Amino acid sequence: MTDVTDVVSPGRVAVVTGAASGIGLGFCERFAAEGMRVVMADVEEAALKSAADRVASAGGEVLPVATDVSEAEQVDALRDQTLSTFGAVHLLCNNAGVGGSHAPLWEIPLGEWEWILGVNLWGVVHGVRSFMPALLDSDAAYLVNTASIFGAFAGALGPYGISKNAVVTLTETLHFQLAELGSPIGLSVLCPGPVKTNFATSERNRPASAGPARVRDDHEQGARETFDQLWASGREPSEVADIVVEGIRARRFYLLTSTNRNEAVRRRGEQIVAGAPPTPPFP
Repeated sequence: MTDVTDVVSPGRVAVVTGAASGIGLGFCERFAAEGMRVVMADVEEAALKSAADRVASAGGEVLPVATDVSEAEQVDALRDQTLSTFGAVHLLCNNAGVGGSHAPLWEIPLGEWEWILGVNLWGVVHGVRSFMPALLDSDAAYLVNTASIFGAFAGALGPYGISKNAVVTLTETLHFQLAELGSPIGLSVLCPGPVKTNFATSERNRPASAGPARVRDDHEQGARETFDQLWASGREPSEVADIVVEGIRARRFYLLTSTNRNEAVRRRGEQIVAGAPPTPPFP
């Protein structure tokens, strides 16, 4: 296997989930600009077609594949279409994600738990399980899992934060296992802070099985408005894509997009060692 610094380069194949908007679309545009062939996967078919047309119109070679990452067989089909079309995969970005309620955990319906964990955690599990054999067979390969800065400090934001903590741990575990194999596959976990995405409206894809969205009380509504403002003033997806490409080339494991939560990350580690209860990670 060649040096993974060659992964983001002309002719290589990138697969990106959650590719129709936000960070995922930013990835696709940057990878295409680097001359990569890009497989774009998203659950929103109309938005996916529009995004794929946008990338293709800029000169990218694109394969759009409608995919619900919470369904194992659909991720397997994504892999199969990738390999049948391009013959290889060199870069996988498990990026799809949804938000959800900030309510007390015991008040959140089971269906909503299943929806959030299904996309945010099981989507990554399915991506790893399905694509890893192909990555291991590639002459150069890299895997990027999108978590969140909420996955790097003390728990917050309900099932969303829980799922993102799990993605960080999953990626760390995968790092150790690949090292034990002596595999040179590159690996990063992206922990972004606020980014200008459609994250705040992810309930547009809420399945019927999740039940109706919770009617927020004044406290929850205020918290949601605060986070919406943060996201609206966040980084551009193209900036995050630049950070990720630079991180891949430098083989950085943890990829953060801002420094404003560094103290919360440090504080969590200190509290664990001291046996102290966690303190709120923000403001």
